[in-house]
Amino acid sequence: MGSIVRKKIGNQIYLYESESYRNEEGKPRTRQKHIGKINPITGQEEFKPEYLRERKFDGIETPTQTEATFTVTAIRNSTVREFGAYYLFEKIAETSGLISVLKESFPYRWEQIFNLSCFLVACGEPLLYCEDWLAKTECIPCNSLASQRISEQFQSISIDERMLFYENWAKFRCEHEYLALDITSISSYSELIGDIEWGYNRDKEKLPQINLCLLMGEKTRLPVFQVTYSGSISDVSTLKTTLSLASNIPLEKTTIVTDKGFCKVKNINDLLTDERGFKFLVAMSFSLKFAKDAVANEKDTIDKIENTIVLGDDVLRGVTREQIWNKKHKVYTHIFYDNAHATQVRDKLFGRIATLVECAKQNPKDAAFTADFAKYLVINMEQGILEVSINHNVVEDELRHTGWLVLLSNNIADARDAIRIYRAKDVVEKGFLRMKNCLDLGRLRVHSDNAVQNKIFVGFIALIIMCFIHNTMSVKNLYKNDTMKSMLKTLEKLKVQYINGARILYPLTKQQRDILVDFGFPEPV
Repeated sequence: MGSIVRKKIGNQIYLYESESYRNEEGKPRTRQKHIGKINPITGQEEFKPEYLRERKFDGIETPTQTEATFTVTAIRNSTVREFGAYYLFEKIAETSGLISVLKESFPYRWEQIFNLSCFLVACGEPLLYCEDWLAKTECIPCNSLASQRISEQFQSISIDERMLFYENWAKFRCEHEYLALDITSISSYSELIGDIEWGYNRDKEKLPQINLCLLMGEKTRLPVFQVTYSGSISDVSTLKTTLSLASNIPLEKTTIVTDKGFCKVKNINDLLTDERGFKFLVAMSFSLKFAKDAVANEKDTIDKIENTIVLGDDVLRGVTREQIWNKKHKVYTHIFYDNAHATQVRDKLFGRIATLVECAKQNPKDAAFTADFAKYLVINMEQGILEVSINHNVVEDELRHTGWLVLLSNNIADARDAIRIYRAKDVVEKGFLRMKNCLDLGRLRVHSDNAVQNKIFVGFIALIIMCFIHNTMSVKNLYKNDTMKSMLKTLEKLKVQYINGARILYPLTKQQRDILVDFGFPEPV
């Protein structure tokens, strides 16, 4: 009797008896005979009757034909759990290296951290509902995640453990990667958290906040590192501190990409002189004379065919100049002009001011426009005659640098490369939106500094999974017919059932199977 092997053909798994032999030339060969299949519901082997008869006639012990016989009572007492969405999360974590990094960084509680993160991705609801979700979900076993136990977890994770995770995670993600850096505000109602302070709230909310600085890879589009600051600290003050806190992360192999909020002469000097030899691409603020001079020098000469850069549907002009920054350093200055954007902004402002003129003529004391009247118009009333004119100097100053962008770098020497890399920076802004809007982190409902840090840390783990899903859906063009939420709902319908200790996986639908194929993951068995 040969060995029994399994072959998957289409949606079925078939059983074959495989026997090795040598042909007339003495070369090894194999013959196979179809003898049965795997029941897709019970997972049991089902052999052909003729095969069983042949084995019995030959006096050879035959495989036992197992039948799934479940009583009505057993079925009524069975347990059914959702499985498909969690299976996707687990495969993502394995593929990206997240599971191995969590195990290395948190050997005694990585399961709880991972399950909390999966709950945020799957539901986006307050964490107090996590225990209910775990009860209906087939997942990695872990200790209780009732509300009190979650609070204890948030209190017990130390900053050393978090930094160890970031260091280990960056080893997977920082090789030859561009890192986009940005900062956002997360509001809180709590008055007991030391870092919660009043400051510039980017969501325009009248609440104190904590500032979150996030580094994300532009190629993999996955988060790499994050750090929080007091709510009153400005963007420009955080760059050096962020890079200092990330001292154990191999950022010297990457290029740091930031927007104008981080542009300050001191920050540029710090990047140029740091002993780790940072590479950077920084958008310059027009409050700096360096940026104003760069535009002034190119204003009359940049509009040439030779300087044209095409990015998707956008056509702009761009040039690169190598310039002296200080006595020790030279930098590449990339100057860009987008005429279409400049025209659009100009037309919008002109239309707004024209409307203000008409409103001022009808009611020069209209309270709804007091600030705009004072800024853009000159209103005089002499001898009962109303005169309204436009403050052209203010308009000219506001439009002076519209459509212009200046990027500064110490390693990127080509304007086309610079603008392509910079425009990919929106990955971090989208990361903020997912973290605050989809992961229940728009408001912090915890009441201690350490709990705040660890809730945001769990959100960071969830963001890795969510960004992986988003990136795959974007590359595979899945958003054309689906949303992330509806896709996860489709996978959640894939369930497992336990009857008398037997684990039965429900058959996959075509849609569920297609989703796993798009992500490159095998079907669960």
